[in-house]
Amino acid sequence: MCTAFVSIEPQAPVPVLLLSVRDEYLGRRWLPPEHHWPDRPRLLGGLDLAAGGTWLAVDPDRRTAACLLNGFGPLAPADARLSRGQLPLTAVREGGIGHLDLTPYDPFHLVLVRPDGATVTSWGGGTLEQRELPAGLSVVINDGLEGTAANRTASERIRALMAARAEHFRARFAATPRPEPTGDDPAARAWGAWLPIVTGDGLALDEDAALIQRRDFGDGRIWGSSSISLLAFGPEALRYDFATAPLPVDGSGWRRVAL
Repeated sequence: MCTAFVSIEPQAPVPVLLLSVRDEYLGRRWLPPEHHWPDRPRLLGGLDLAAGGTWLAVDPDRRTAACLLNGFGPLAPADARLSRGQLPLTAVREGGIGHLDLTPYDPFHLVLVRPDGATVTSWGGGTLEQRELPAGLSVVINDGLEGTAANRTASERIRALMAARAEHFRARFAATPRPEPTGDDPAARAWGAWLPIVTGDGLALDEDAALIQRRDFGDGRIWGSSSISLLAFGPEALRYDFATAPLPVDGSGWRRVAL
């Protein structure tokens, strides 16, 4: 149940903000953002040790980032399946993924963010859709942009959890002054009133609307939020703050990723 919020205000000093929460089985091993790919030395991202890719890639030179969310729908053929974790790396390096043959990939949504806006590319196992995000606040969940993906085969319970999360946090961000993360301020000052919301907004980890969560779906493994990324995109600047979840509500626990 990964989630991405994108705030676009074209006339603001920092026009585009991205919040990306990664949810995964917590036993899946990973490394924090760094230059993990020798063949693409300038790219940054967290490393998924199971498949070698990433859930969020950043190209500092182009001031772009791409985050990946799993989708619902028909799976790719098992004998030809490729890891979706390579897609964010390709997207930031080549400006998108529309040129790729996507049939070897399971369904996904890819958010590609630039200093002047963002797009969402959704693949549902046969249908490719790309949409430019409007000004204002948008949310992308595993059911796609605003929960309107064509393939919505998740269980009713999972869909209810995603909808509760999107509804609660859309309202909270919309009612809170939008930050303008500039300069070298620590995360608590740079992200202002958004930071207590990002760190969980006081919700218990198992509440339906929880942004930072821990859940046992009955298969013996714990599912939950493993990391949080906050990125700010401006005409001449890019800022990336990262934290392992869960984290204290006092603003500590954040790392400013060197770009």
